[in-house]
Amino acid sequence: MLEFSVILAPLIAGLLVIATHVPLGREVLKRGIIFIDLAIAQIAGLGVIAAQTFEFEMSGYGVQLAAGASALAGGLLLQWSERRWPDIQEALIGTIFVLAACASLLLLAGNPHGAEHLQELLAGQILWVRYEQLPAASVLFALVLGLWFFAGNVARGKGFYLLFALAVTASVQLVGIYLVFASLIIPALAARRLDTRWGLYMAYAVGAGGYLAGLLLSVTTDLPAAPLIVWALAVFSMLGAWLLQRYRRVA
Repeated sequence: MLEFSVILAPLIAGLLVIATHVPLGREVLKRGIIFIDLAIAQIAGLGVIAAQTFEFEMSGYGVQLAAGASALAGGLLLQWSERRWPDIQEALIGTIFVLAACASLLLLAGNPHGAEHLQELLAGQILWVRYEQLPAASVLFALVLGLWFFAGNVARGKGFYLLFALAVTASVQLVGIYLVFASLIIPALAARRLDTRWGLYMAYAVGAGGYLAGLLLSVTTDLPAAPLIVWALAVFSMLGAWLLQRYRRVA
């Protein structure tokens, strides 16, 4: 019970991330732009690093604004490039990711705590998520989900990249870049052969199970939470795909 009380706030944060990233991840697979999450997440992270470099308080609204503005700018850039060069969109996404990552390294080059900041950006600090961080994230994720399910034509059309940027801006600061990518892609891969409704159910189950198992393993083994959650998501994904295959054979 003590261990569960320790992971409750991080688990809620993970479930909030999964709630929005599952439908977004399924759309990413459908479009074939797998690395968009890494690119937008890295751009949002670059905004955070830039805010640190110019000495904004990490808990202040300046950092949130920098991360959000950076991600939205990245979303607009990718939306424009998709219209201009749709045949090389995936290559452009990868290039933008590398450029943002290298810009982050350059900004951190003179920072004595640069390696620590970079690790925090990549792996996140999900075990240190506080309850006070959750209401604002909940409102943003609810807005994203509302637009996705009730304004689908806009959300899956011209508004996709901007909606994606909004979701990733919040999730990067909660869980880090690695978990953003894993939360988008791994549950979506597990449910890729299912239709919209059942695919969502299965992907949500994989995501929730992965976060719960990874966090419990982290507090019981004293190992980093983010890598364990990524591996737990992968295991639950493979188990779900195997069970689905068995069910189809029996049916």
